[in-house]
Amino acid sequence: MKKIEAIIRKTKFEEVKEALLSSDIDWFEYHDVHGIGQSRQERIYRGVQYSTDVIERVALTIVCRDVIVDPTIQVILKVAHTGNVGDGRIFISDVIDTWSIRTGEHGDTVLRDKK
Repeated sequence: MKKIEAIIRKTKFEEVKEALLSSDIDWFEYHDVHGIGQSRQERIYRGVQYSTDVIERVALTIVCRDVIVDPTIQVILKVAHTGNVGDGRIFISDVIDTWSIRTGEHGDTVLRDKK
């Protein structure tokens, strides 16, 4: 099992969500995050100066079986891509085990296959 963590643009979230739900992913977690990137500029909008240091993004967390890791990554790469700086990052890590709190089952059988 793997955990996929993707940081994407807020403007791409709905498209990525729909694409994931149309693929083999039937559940994932997401939350708003703020980060600081390499591009640091001061901008003026309607006479107000503001900094572009803080970047608002959405973080997705997906735990899945090994066989759907690559297809899931490809969905995110395809849909979240704009070609501009700041499109985001994807991180993959191993998951040692998972447990169902309701049933007490554990292992990758806890993760359902979409039928």
